[in-house]
Amino acid sequence: MAALVFENVTKRFGEKVAVDELSLRIEEGDFVGLLGRNGAGKSTTLKMATGLVPATSGRIEVLGLDIASRGLEARRLMGVMPEDMALLELLTGPQYLRFVGRMYGLDDDVIDRRAAELFDTLDLAPGARTLVADYSFGMKKKLALCSALIHGPKLVFLDEPFEGIDAVTNRTIKDILLSLQQKGVTLVLTSHILEVVERLCPRIAIIDEGRLKAFGTHDELGRGQRTLESLFVDLVGSTQKGQLSWL
Repeated sequence: MAALVFENVTKRFGEKVAVDELSLRIEEGDFVGLLGRNGAGKSTTLKMATGLVPATSGRIEVLGLDIASRGLEARRLMGVMPEDMALLELLTGPQYLRFVGRMYGLDDDVIDRRAAELFDTLDLAPGARTLVADYSFGMKKKLALCSALIHGPKLVFLDEPFEGIDAVTNRTIKDILLSLQQKGVTLVLTSHILEVVERLCPRIAIIDEGRLKAFGTHDELGRGQRTLESLFVDLVGSTQKGQLSWL
């Protein structure tokens, strides 16, 4: 069964076409790096996949469930780490994870046990009374990842998960994600750090101007000896800029 299917999906905001006739099939257990320039349609694609915004036309299926008609069931199977994180900042970290866990129907003892393990693994140890509002940016990123994983999702979306993360935690998160994939969890990751995607994601999807430009393994995309950066620039085009008139 496919983990995520887009069938001729289009999203318009007024006259603006953010996603244009996108068709994409991601199988269970895949780890896909979703790439594109700023404004290419990546975030809109993820928001439609997670049911945050409806598609203008086309069909989206998540783990066999139509997102338009069975969105609540589908979202129970997902973990989402959005770029803006959208945390409840007037709670403490443990309180926030209690809230998230309860939303997924977990018992408090299960939530607390998993939260403790996540905090220990990610080296996240704020004071017991410290509000999320007082966390550093990196700590908030870690908490957002905890909330995406605490219920044991089958499909995980990660939007810029390594932004603002220190090198040690960066390695820990990579190990967690690779372990999830080995257990059959499907992962979709967006990042502008192409070197991370190149090393971490066996499959690559490249979107430009709302359209799918390429999708497949590194070999299927015909990279050869080229870097992912070289392939990406070739596909989405280069503006050939980079000089300033006064320098």
